[in-house]
Amino acid sequence: MRRDSIFYKLFQTYPGLLFKLLTNPPGNAEEYRFDSVAVKEPRFEIDGVFLPPENEDPGVVYFCEVQFQKDERLYERVFAESLLYFYRNRNRFSDWQGVIIYPNRNIEQSETRPYNDLLRSDRITIIYLEELGNIRDLPLEIAVMLLTTVDEEQAPQEARYLLQKTQQEIPQSLNQGIIELITTIIAYKFERLSKKEVEEMLGITFEETRVYREIKQEGREEGRQEGEKYLIIRQLTKRVGELSPEVRQNVEALSIKQLESLGEALLDFTNMADLKNWLEVH
Repeated sequence: MRRDSIFYKLFQTYPGLLFKLLTNPPGNAEEYRFDSVAVKEPRFEIDGVFLPPENEDPGVVYFCEVQFQKDERLYERVFAESLLYFYRNRNRFSDWQGVIIYPNRNIEQSETRPYNDLLRSDRITIIYLEELGNIRDLPLEIAVMLLTTVDEEQAPQEARYLLQKTQQEIPQSLNQGIIELITTIIAYKFERLSKKEVEEMLGITFEETRVYREIKQEGREEGRQEGEKYLIIRQLTKRVGELSPEVRQNVEALSIKQLESLGEALLDFTNMADLKNWLEVH
């Protein structure tokens, strides 16, 4: 299940959600913008960054990492990337904060000694989703985050509960985003089931949402025009390995319609040959 992409879409839709998890959120939390940023020399992407409004004095930048798999070098990477970005953009920000989200304590990096002082400071907040409480007692948006951790046996009934709660508590003009996220989470949890089976499980049809198209396009959840190419390349790299400059250039030259077709096709790719064959045909 692609939990990181779901979380980042949730944050993009509701940027203020992250700050509901923090003890001391900024006073202008609702004005923050969620984005991914690039740092050159060396080049890398930071997917989860909350940027303060640009029309104010330098504010605090928040770096967020969602981690659902054990990574024994996570803190090395997160702190190195975050501090380098802060250094490169020091004139834009007055300070920085880091937020790490784990499903539970077992996933956290084991060896933390080099970073204990930082991790114990008020600069870093670590969230363990399973310790937030009962999913039905939490605010709706936070409950959706917790739904990603619920096991398959319990997930359908909790999803139906959250869908009902959404329809009861959120105006119809505003609830579509939450409904799509809930159905996306369940569709990803039960990828082996057909579209009709998932619809019956939830008592909702995908025609009522954009979720089915998004699933077929392998996580193009961020919805930005330029982000189409970045997300496709990212998914291709995960599936078939690092792209050569030539292959990457060919992918970047595709039209939006071709990228959408590639987004559907890559679900079946197993190696680089599959990608090259697809590019030759299209």
